[in-house]
Amino acid sequence: MASVPSLASTLQQQLADALTAALPDAGAADPLLRRSDRADFQANGILALAKKLKGNPRELAAQVTAALPAGGLIKDIEVSGPGFLNITLTDRAIVETLAARAADGEGRLGVPLKDDAGTTVIDYAQPNVAKEMHVGHLRSAVIGDAVVKILEFTGENVVRRHHIGDWGTQFGMLIQYLIEHPGALKHEGGTSDGEAAMSTLNRVYKESRALFDSDEEFKARSRDRVVALQAGDPETLELWHRFVDESKIYFHSVFDKLDMEIDDPDIVGESGYNDMLEETCRILEETGVAVRSEGALCVFFDDVKGPDGNKVPLIVKKTNGGYGYAATDLSAVRNRVQDLKADTLLYVVDARQSLHFRMVFETARRAGWLSDDVKAVQLAFGTVLGKDGKPFKTREGETVRLEDLLDEAVARATAVVRDKADKVGLSEEEIVENGRYVGIGAVKYADLSTSAVRDYKFDLDQMVALHGDTSVYLQYAYARIQSILRKAGDAVPAAHPELELAPAERALGLHLDQFGEVLAEVGAGYEPHKLAAYLYQLASHLTTFYDQCQVLSPDNAPEVVENRLFLVELTARTLHRGMALLGIRTPERL
Repeated sequence: MASVPSLASTLQQQLADALTAALPDAGAADPLLRRSDRADFQANGILALAKKLKGNPRELAAQVTAALPAGGLIKDIEVSGPGFLNITLTDRAIVETLAARAADGEGRLGVPLKDDAGTTVIDYAQPNVAKEMHVGHLRSAVIGDAVVKILEFTGENVVRRHHIGDWGTQFGMLIQYLIEHPGALKHEGGTSDGEAAMSTLNRVYKESRALFDSDEEFKARSRDRVVALQAGDPETLELWHRFVDESKIYFHSVFDKLDMEIDDPDIVGESGYNDMLEETCRILEETGVAVRSEGALCVFFDDVKGPDGNKVPLIVKKTNGGYGYAATDLSAVRNRVQDLKADTLLYVVDARQSLHFRMVFETARRAGWLSDDVKAVQLAFGTVLGKDGKPFKTREGETVRLEDLLDEAVARATAVVRDKADKVGLSEEEIVENGRYVGIGAVKYADLSTSAVRDYKFDLDQMVALHGDTSVYLQYAYARIQSILRKAGDAVPAAHPELELAPAERALGLHLDQFGEVLAEVGAGYEPHKLAAYLYQLASHLTTFYDQCQVLSPDNAPEVVENRLFLVELTARTLHRGMALLGIRTPERL
């Protein structure tokens, strides 16, 4: 697949060449090209060059303008203010570039693969074994899944890791209870669906906790069972695996509702690094990165202090010989760098854990596991809030179950789809399917259209609105194009570079051409909200285009109809690809 240079990159190169030709004393210079509301583009770099060369900026601008190639790309260029260049492109260049994108048979729309692709290990979607997933698990899963898709599309080699909570003292209690109550994990009716699995796990947890709190002898047996688990006792490990497997049934049911694919080999929880913990601690202590403090193995930092002014350490190994979260996280760093050969470690983790990860990363750097060639990044995310601006809770003040939230979103969306179903003749099966796509898409888009680090309000009424910055608006834009294409009859989409474009056609075309540049920026900064913003702007340009440029009007010449069908079809393909990279479906009919 041959990539298609964007209009901006082609213009940038022509301006850079003209600067070098007209002003050889300036050396390599950036024309500082950007989109403009006064023309298609504006180049502002000559002002800085004029100061460097001690020349008149308008005169220098005129020299650069004279050095630009005539015809082809540039229709008009005007020197404005202190040497700014206002540049308008030819309609032919716009349509020919879009036609090259449309001709890409691999579905990439001419978007190039990046030259410096490496290996990124991304840690996201990290539920806990034997515990229900709640609204707090939403963002890591949704943001992580979108970033994975975007990075892979840019050409990066991506290794997924789901660092589930599958180890710790609570398993001693659960396993001991299961030993004393062998049938506890059996589902009522013998079913093995996710809801039944979670219901069973909840029941076992509550019953074992009640016994643990009321029976000192059971509590002692449970603590002994933790020791047996950590020592690798076969019977204990077998029962521990039953809890993990039962939880995976539940996890997969929730991720299926989220329309996300989670593969078992990618689930490497805390337990996956057990065999590395002691070696990690030994290396840290022998190299002097960690020191003993009051019996614990700790790493200290000059800039991390508590309210009392004393340094707050990262505890790698506790006084009682148990391992802290840091030991597991540092062992995971070692594994991901040394065994998986990662260039980048990306952690999609709640912003409230930022201090922990800052200390883990700095410790890994001191130990030599991270270097100038290997970076670790926390993609920190904010909190999901209710309509009242407070952390999202039920009316009873409890954390909202993720399944309940997703079911409610699908129910609301299905009602919206059903309300419009008669107009497009949707079957009941299509209503149910589209209701799921619209509901889950609404939840994902609300999350992804907000900068990850910011909190956002969870408001289903707003999320499933047909107008405004919602996924439903984008999905309807896509479905509307499909409706037009079905009604086109014998007319087929075809580019006609010889035609003069209307203002709305030019605006739509120029925005379509930015898709690849936006994806490169989104991938480099792990910022899916910028892709969401681009797609919303694309749908808005499409709305303006519809208002000003009829597509199938009998008054249009055949070539005008074909060219407008070409523009809307490419818009549909771009919406479809962009939404898919966010993990959102685009139904053909809505």
